[in-house]
Amino acid sequence: MEKIDLNNKTILVTGAAGFIGSNLVKRLFKDLSDATIVGIDNMNAYYDVALKEHRLQVLDELANSNLANKWHFVKGDIADKAAIDALFAEYKFDVVVNLAAQAGVRYSIENPDAYIQSNMIGFYNILEACRHNPVEHLVYASSSSVYGGNKKVPFSTDDRVDNPVSLYAATKKSNELFAHCYSKLYNIPTTGLRFFTVYGPAGRPDMAYFGFTNKLLKGETIQIFNYGNCRRDFTYVDDIVEGIVRVMQGAPERKNGDDGLPVPPYAVYNIGGGQPENLLDFVNILQEELVRAGVLPKDFDFEAHKKLVPMQPGDVPTTYADAEALERDFGFTPKITLREGLRAFAEWYKSFYK
Repeated sequence: MEKIDLNNKTILVTGAAGFIGSNLVKRLFKDLSDATIVGIDNMNAYYDVALKEHRLQVLDELANSNLANKWHFVKGDIADKAAIDALFAEYKFDVVVNLAAQAGVRYSIENPDAYIQSNMIGFYNILEACRHNPVEHLVYASSSSVYGGNKKVPFSTDDRVDNPVSLYAATKKSNELFAHCYSKLYNIPTTGLRFFTVYGPAGRPDMAYFGFTNKLLKGETIQIFNYGNCRRDFTYVDDIVEGIVRVMQGAPERKNGDDGLPVPPYAVYNIGGGQPENLLDFVNILQEELVRAGVLPKDFDFEAHKKLVPMQPGDVPTTYADAEALERDFGFTPKITLREGLRAFAEWYKSFYK
């Protein structure tokens, strides 16, 4: 592994107004000095743009109060090749973290075009830019959804992932294949991170915990899929960011094989809590924390507002990370418990919306 000191570096974070992207930029501000951090985001309306603007406002305030690093935000789309090429030509990035993507499993069934544009063409543009403007490390978001219908748990990066059950999952698997190809052909160090159900304050409103909260507040009924028998490896956003920051600093080593040609400097890791939680338990903790934070009244009749329903197309019953490789190579395993994480979300929700 090649160690990278991120201080004094020029770093690109795509999807910087997104949930994970904005938290990563925040963390880099805190940790680094004399770095130039550039964020790009297309600010699309897949979910409430006001939330993205709020995250950017927080970043601008932090950047203005922390002059140790430079911050530049660009409104642009990674699917726009000319824009990406111009950005790379201007900044000559040392490290790139690609978090821009069209997210969501269900939306990929209704709107496949968005996934091909952002997740495939966009990622291809990033790879091409890294090829023509060599970088020390490209880190990119993959997803636990690549494990598809795999029955063996926990999911290991050694498992075959040839059975995606959604177009979203297929595009994320394609990212890993593209990255491997570019690592092999052009000796670009790439690391893919398979994130497992990320949650936390100022998260994505299309995620279950956020959508449930919005519905319960309006007195609507929430639907719990697979009759509550889904298990998810929920990972708090700070744990995800910790994993990304550690991985950014350790690029796969460039070396030649016996044939004299580059061995692809390519790696993939899971980042997940390693503690799958039953959906019903998750929902119970969420409602307790919403009551505790004063988002819902103490006498809220929770039973009257939940309905157990069958599985949705594109969903999988269990996600569960084997994160041993991350612990082995980077000394890190996610630590934050579901209750701690949902408490932080409930308190943020109260302050932001109420």
